[in-house]
Amino acid sequence: MAATDGKGAAFDVAEKSVAELQSAMASGHITSQALVRAYVARIKLIDTSGPRINSVIELNPDALAIAAALDKERREKGSRGPMHGIPVLIKDNIATGDKMQTTAGSLALVGVKPPHDAFIVDKLRNAGAVILGKTNLSEWANFRSTRSTSGWSGRGGLTRNPYALDRNTSGSSSGSGASMAASLATVAVGTETDGSITSPCNANGLVGIKPTLGLVSRTGIVPIAHSQDTAGPMTRTVADAAALLTALAGPDPLDDITSAGASHAVDFTRFLDRGGLQGARLGVVRAQFGGRNDLASTVIESQLKELEANGAVLVDVEMPNNGKFGATELEVLYYEMKDDMAQYLKHFAPSSPFKSLQDLIDFNVKNADRELKYFGQEHFIKSAAKGGLDSKEYVDALANNHRYSRTEGIDKVMDENKLDALVAPTGAPAWITDFIRGDNSGGGFTSPAAVAGYPHITVPAGFVQGLPCGISFVGRAWSEPKLIAIAFAYEQATRRRRAPTYPKSVNASA
Repeated sequence: MAATDGKGAAFDVAEKSVAELQSAMASGHITSQALVRAYVARIKLIDTSGPRINSVIELNPDALAIAAALDKERREKGSRGPMHGIPVLIKDNIATGDKMQTTAGSLALVGVKPPHDAFIVDKLRNAGAVILGKTNLSEWANFRSTRSTSGWSGRGGLTRNPYALDRNTSGSSSGSGASMAASLATVAVGTETDGSITSPCNANGLVGIKPTLGLVSRTGIVPIAHSQDTAGPMTRTVADAAALLTALAGPDPLDDITSAGASHAVDFTRFLDRGGLQGARLGVVRAQFGGRNDLASTVIESQLKELEANGAVLVDVEMPNNGKFGATELEVLYYEMKDDMAQYLKHFAPSSPFKSLQDLIDFNVKNADRELKYFGQEHFIKSAAKGGLDSKEYVDALANNHRYSRTEGIDKVMDENKLDALVAPTGAPAWITDFIRGDNSGGGFTSPAAVAGYPHITVPAGFVQGLPCGISFVGRAWSEPKLIAIAFAYEQATRRRRAPTYPKSVNASA
């Protein structure tokens, strides 16, 4: 879909980067208003009709007025920076204190408008971004049922994968993933507890950054668990992800953990180094190759040669103690969700009748025909039955998670092998959506970094019969600069992303 400037010149927004749009706006070839109009037209063409991928749950009615004010500011005072006038989509579990709702995809919160923005939304607005709208998601960030279908929410319905409409987008940032693949905005924000940024990016051919816990504020984001939750960029290029992460990162007085990340919140675009692979020691996590990742593994195996050709030193490694926090991760999520959800409802949904997780469970039961028609709420029920955060079971589980994912996990293997990053397939290609049996995602490389709270970047690495798959780079805490340099160098050397064509299926019989 092409935008036009005041002189009628055409400008196609598909696949355009932050830098390209900034250059076009600086030259007067295009305006932020024209970009908003072009993306809205593209949403109508692709998202709500045509292939109907159904990724945008709500548009911001004030987006055009915000863009007009930013255009005026650019003319009179100049640009605020890389995000000035750039249309951004954000996941519908991130609070906005405007005319839009924040529902986490649930019918329970329809009509509820938070009293103020989430901290990261404030930061985006201050950076000059235009909040274009909200994206659909796996309801309650995919932590309602043990047998969910990713990409579905009671409010938003099912989001479809632009690379094959019968395939899943993965979750929980499904709408952010599909919308970016389809160029429905310049950049998008997702959130992750374990895989909810990196897995949709893998399935939708995108770059995703799950930052170190504490680099980005959690205030105003519908929670699962504060020990793992974080927002992060979902984009088509590493450069765009670095620019967006720069806008998102920074200390929040209401989120104590971000004080640790204050000194690490820098201009991440400084680390976009084409030579970032030269001499980099990368630990190849061989256990992630094969099995249910077999198709993707073949692609990633070929990309290991690209890494070496561009100067990386590869070392085969085993992740120590990787199986020792699976059960305790779930226990921590159960305990924290009960407490964290009550806090979110108190501060960001004070006008709603819901004060606790149990209230939401009761709502779902009363509205089972709309909310529980495909899968249940087993995770909610188990979480509501847990005690407080002073429970010995919780304290011990959290300590176990940190021990085996951090000091005796990622830190241990990186120290012993003198590594700059770990590398593995991000996950299997997208599976066929199945409401009866639920997800069939295969084994992804998300949990070690998620449980540790360490950074994880995924980059498009190729295709399996038309379906994207990504390569993951994981590092120790606060290693975003090194990971961005590695990811950018790999991306620039290989250029493996390509835009979707919206086929109904990639099955031979279709």
